[in-house]
Amino acid sequence: MAKYIFITGGVVSSLGKGIAAASIGCLLESRGLRVTLQKMDPYLNVDPGTMSPFQHGEVFVTDDGAETDLDLGHYERFTHARLTQRNNVTSGRIYETIIFRERRGDYLGKTVQVIPHVTDEIKAWARRLSEEADVVIVEIGGTVGDIESLPFLEAVRQMRQELGRGNSVHIHVTLVPWIAAAGELKTKPTQHSVKELRAIGIQPDMLLCRSDRPLPASVREKISLFCNVPPEAVISAVDVESVYEVPLVFAEQHVDEIILDLLEMRDRVGERDLREWIEMVERLKNPVQEVHIALVGKYVDYEDSYKSLKEALLHGGLPYRCKVNISWIDSEQLSWPECIERLQPYDAVLVPGGFGKRGVEGMIHAIRYAREFKVPYFGICLGMQAMVIEFARNVCGLTDADSTEFNPATPHRVIYKLRELKGVDALGGTMRLGAYPCLLAEGSLARRAYGVAEVRERHRHRYEFNREYEPILTAHGLRVTGQTPDGVYVEICELPDHPWFLGCQFHPEFRSKPLEPHPLFRSFIGAAIEHRERKKAGQVMAHKVAR
Repeated sequence: MAKYIFITGGVVSSLGKGIAAASIGCLLESRGLRVTLQKMDPYLNVDPGTMSPFQHGEVFVTDDGAETDLDLGHYERFTHARLTQRNNVTSGRIYETIIFRERRGDYLGKTVQVIPHVTDEIKAWARRLSEEADVVIVEIGGTVGDIESLPFLEAVRQMRQELGRGNSVHIHVTLVPWIAAAGELKTKPTQHSVKELRAIGIQPDMLLCRSDRPLPASVREKISLFCNVPPEAVISAVDVESVYEVPLVFAEQHVDEIILDLLEMRDRVGERDLREWIEMVERLKNPVQEVHIALVGKYVDYEDSYKSLKEALLHGGLPYRCKVNISWIDSEQLSWPECIERLQPYDAVLVPGGFGKRGVEGMIHAIRYAREFKVPYFGICLGMQAMVIEFARNVCGLTDADSTEFNPATPHRVIYKLRELKGVDALGGTMRLGAYPCLLAEGSLARRAYGVAEVRERHRHRYEFNREYEPILTAHGLRVTGQTPDGVYVEICELPDHPWFLGCQFHPEFRSKPLEPHPLFRSFIGAAIEHRERKKAGQVMAHKVAR
């Protein structure tokens, strides 16, 4: 049976429980253990698929089509775990299941209550992963003291009793703020958070104390005394330059060794081997060159909306020891031809995914700039659709070309609603979701980047390329270089007469890892480096206004 690690947080949200869980998973994997991770979110949405990216950040998508919390992206980037629908559960999904069973009569007339029915269902979700790994790491969203978190914390308390000593560990992430006026680190928030947790019936085995500076021994000893945790298990989770340093910070403080002792697993594992991870962090922190990428999107005020995308761009620079500087540009602020001067300093342009009409015209202007001035361009999901619209309007002469998402009455619907979604108006879970195969054309940019003839990539979209317009688009130079094996869906479009101009309907960022940069991002950053060198050599097109 798998061992369990439960991770909770206190004082405030956004303390980095997801990074902590992923980093612990990374450390345990480095010793040869199989690890999987699960996020339990207390909100009543069934999943984050219908939530605003401004509030919740990106929606991460798994191979089997689950729309999940962005922390699952951290889990996959830091470990080899392949996550599914079972790795993210919300209060909404728990209550939906229970109400369905009650209506079906499964409870045989019993009164359905939070305890035991809700807590039993939460425990059942956690136990479903017990056969997949040696260790299951379960992160509880929110903070201790939140009303909506109580059923999850009660379920965790019960599981610890049922699993027995040596089979579970409870880790609490808390805040130790520096109060500038007093010139001191204050432990009271941590003390009160642990007090709240103990009142629920959970005694933490380890504390990950978040702070902007290392905790001195005196502070750790004070926290140990008041929180009933051994001094060596009071961990200084100090702010770092890159999240990929966190496993190394934890390793220095023997976090994995403490956990293995608590789980009685020391004799089952090998020595820690983080050589690849250390080398990757060294490359990240000591670049020899840099590029500047213009990310033109509609959610740029909240960078977590594009969390996986940001990380994938950084990964793409690692093979070149290249620092990737990302400028977040609001597409609503771009107009033609004014955007030419705005975008001219950048080495490449990327337009990411999104929903709705807002900001799309600015994206189209940015794409036109990249096409006309031979600047590397990468379009993802909506970024590919906008690329097709721009090409249809400005190259093929279809001036009113559009997507039916933005203009249902357009005479040239080069992008239209997925055929299997006709008549489907519900938003939650109704898109083309998850991993699908894609065949790559011989001699294409995509084929050279991947180095194989067929790939599988993750999707999240409601609209598709209209193949009725393929003849006129390809006659003017656009090339379809990726499609599903049955030929129904277009997955990748390119411009062969451009240094690097590619749009894909899928989301390659969801598969990128720091130790395994995604081929398209690696190729894109390589093209940005080449463009930067051409600019230095004066080989780039003159800066002129193309009206």
